[in-house]
Amino acid sequence: MVMEKIVKILAENRDVDPSLITPETTFAELGLDSLDTVELLMAFEEEFGINLEMSEDLKTVGDVAKLIGGEE
Repeated sequence: MVMEKIVKILAENRDVDPSLITPETTFAELGLDSLDTVELLMAFEEEFGINLEMSEDLKTVGDVAKLIGGEE
């Protein structure tokens, strides 16, 4: 469920086909720069009602899913 919401937010914000987004997809592959990443983290925070810290460890969609809900 967490992964599906993350994919939906990414697809809407980056105009990317959701079927192309997997847990292994990196933010670089989606063409995200640091500002884009911060904006997406804010969208995730709003969607999930949590606070997220920007981290060098957040490189893939799966990394965000793990941080938010323990999913891979």
